[in-house]
Amino acid sequence: MTARIGVVTFPGTLDDRDTQRAVRVAGAEAVPLWHRDKDLKQVDAVVLPGGFSYGDYLRAGAISRFSPVMESVIEQAKAGMPVLGICNGFQVLTETHLLPGAMLRNNHLHFICRDQKLRVETNSTAWTADYETGQEISIPLKNIDGRYVADERTLDMLEAEGRVAFRYLDMNPNGSLRDIAGITNAAGNVVGLMPHPEHAVEPLVGTGRTDGLGFFTSILKNLVGAR
Repeated sequence: MTARIGVVTFPGTLDDRDTQRAVRVAGAEAVPLWHRDKDLKQVDAVVLPGGFSYGDYLRAGAISRFSPVMESVIEQAKAGMPVLGICNGFQVLTETHLLPGAMLRNNHLHFICRDQKLRVETNSTAWTADYETGQEISIPLKNIDGRYVADERTLDMLEAEGRVAFRYLDMNPNGSLRDIAGITNAAGNVVGLMPHPEHAVEPLVGTGRTDGLGFFTSILKNLVGAR
């Protein structure tokens, strides 16, 4: 039996179908999860996909954090279940405090959509094991509230503990402090990033590359190896 990876849909989620496809391309079973349902349907991992949940009212991810499904996601993440937050999903993870810091409006105050070069800073997480530390990848980026911020103490802690997962290369597209594009929790099971790996899993669409597929093959191997 293959791994079952849940993909949550909130009102305003845009990339749930793309994420489900990426899961299937990697060889796992994609399980749709509805935001009002606490039941995680016995999935092995969860992805919070991109979009504009609840229209980003109040601030991005602030309302989704209180959706019934998140009660179960928070509980299971703290127990070790792998969770990936992509773009809006990363924003939700910071709102739940599963990941430290916060996401603010891009420093140039404009929506940005481009292929973005990243450096993999660690492959010691459930979602990055199929990459090499230091590897450079290119995946799509699309956001307006993508500026990662935290106080200096938190930033120093992330750096010292090897918890910066990805860093922007060539240009910082949104003013994120220390060029941070994604981070992980201390256990390595929860990862959040602003760029969209689900849009770079097949050569005919997205960037024309498959640089994002490693997220989904990493978690599949992690889950199969744990059984």
